[in-house]
Amino acid sequence: MAIDPAVIGTRLPQCRMTVDPARLRFFRKAVGADAGDDGTVPPTFLFSVELESPDPFGWLRDLGIDLRRVLHGEQSFMYHRPLAIGERLTASPVIADVYSRGEGALDFVVKETAVTRGDGEPVADLRSVLIVRNPT
Repeated sequence: MAIDPAVIGTRLPQCRMTVDPARLRFFRKAVGADAGDDGTVPPTFLFSVELESPDPFGWLRDLGIDLRRVLHGEQSFMYHRPLAIGERLTASPVIADVYSRGEGALDFVVKETAVTRGDGEPVADLRSVLIVRNPT
């Protein structure tokens, strides 16, 4: 099932989180990194910001996508400045693109997320590509 290109530009619910030491320890442990509290925030930490929402994959179900058919295709991060412990962040995601490949066997959903501090200062821009395997 091809995803309707009309969803391009759809703004998804914002998520908020605070960068705190306990959350960083949990993240470091989950990714197998050093669990020390050295004050640095791993560059891939922001992958988890949108997972803070009550239903982080609800937007995919709203598009009619069967979550069992979703693959994580790509993730990128562009930081505007380093993160600091204690910062309050807001993630504002939008569906940036959808397209098909392989004669419709695969659909791709590109999501771009602007991450800002509480005062609106840009922190990072995230980009993820999800692949949907369509029934053959």
